[in-house]
Amino acid sequence: MMTQTTSIQPRRTRDWLAVLSVALSATVFCTTEFLPVGLLRYISQGLGISEGTAGIMVTAPGLLAAIAAPFLTIAVGRFDRRRVLLGLGLLLVISNLTAMLAPNFAVLVVARALFGSGIGGFWAISVGLGARLVQQEHVGRATSLIFAGVSLGMLIGGPAGALIGDLAGWRAAFGAALALSVAALLAQWVSLPSLHVAHRVHTRDLLGIFATRPARIGLIAMTLALCGQFATYTYITPFLATVSGFGGRVISSLLLGYTFIGLAGNFIGGSAAQRNVKTTLIASILFIAVPLATLPVLGTSRSWVLAALAAWGTAYGALPVALQMWMAQATREVREGGMALFVANFQISIALGSFVGGRIVDGFGLFNAMYFGMGLAMVSILTLSLTGGRPRRIDEPATT
Repeated sequence: MMTQTTSIQPRRTRDWLAVLSVALSATVFCTTEFLPVGLLRYISQGLGISEGTAGIMVTAPGLLAAIAAPFLTIAVGRFDRRRVLLGLGLLLVISNLTAMLAPNFAVLVVARALFGSGIGGFWAISVGLGARLVQQEHVGRATSLIFAGVSLGMLIGGPAGALIGDLAGWRAAFGAALALSVAALLAQWVSLPSLHVAHRVHTRDLLGIFATRPARIGLIAMTLALCGQFATYTYITPFLATVSGFGGRVISSLLLGYTFIGLAGNFIGGSAAQRNVKTTLIASILFIAVPLATLPVLGTSRSWVLAALAAWGTAYGALPVALQMWMAQATREVREGGMALFVANFQISIALGSFVGGRIVDGFGLFNAMYFGMGLAMVSILTLSLTGGRPRRIDEPATT
């Protein structure tokens, strides 16, 4: 009995180290994805381009990730997922190194495109890794830990970029991301076991996400809400600087506060969505729309800006969790393929929102970008409200 106990304990420790390595990689991938949000004005000034053009750094990886997520899920077949993840981690290292050394904006965009291919594949594969790495009774905790890494990275990228960009320049920010990506790659190299799969994903598994009405509704609402979010949040740093009059270090502190409030929103959203995912999703989108509607009017009032950012951060922290839960429940018969297309749609929405927002910022100003994002959020709410769609809870029986 003693021998059996002592042999099980190290194995479980290795399992959780593997989970932590994936969570770390998720954090670094997603931090790198949103790093340009805090760096836009520094890159714009340093390379002599407009802030709207600099937003292509968010658009390019989003588009490549949207392609990579379903394509890679099919292309890797039954290939060992450990090797796939290590290859994607190496691609992250190369992309950050290229970005740090980029002599011009074109090379920087190429670096971000390489990154987009990596994050799309990583998201598609890492979604279900919790069930592969730990025992059945711990799958929920492992999956939550991996998704916490995703949420943390999404929330800290902007503040980290703003802080490092202000203190040491935008190249230093990509240098920091490079160091973290090397650390994440080494952690996975040391801790991940072989992850062979028995079945490959086919094209029909991807398209199965469209088979249910709640899934179709969720995809439409998700696209609208995320486009609204990233048509505006991508350009929040220039708004805070030019409209609200905050300095660089204050802006980085505000975005850091947005991060921590967003983390709280992440847990609030997860708890609320367990009880009623539709209400949670609508409330999250509504509390994104309200700040977008009021900031152009009250953006010079610093106290209101703080309140608006608090509401916005909480809402956006809850939104990805509610979306994930809605789509997981709506596509439970085609979970692996369905979640790959969920990742693709998420990335398309980021790319489309930041691109359109950039065109509006350059052509019509920051205020109109805010109003545009607010309008998309309201249409998303109407889509969810008027259709009456709701995915079944996991414990609900299927109807025939």
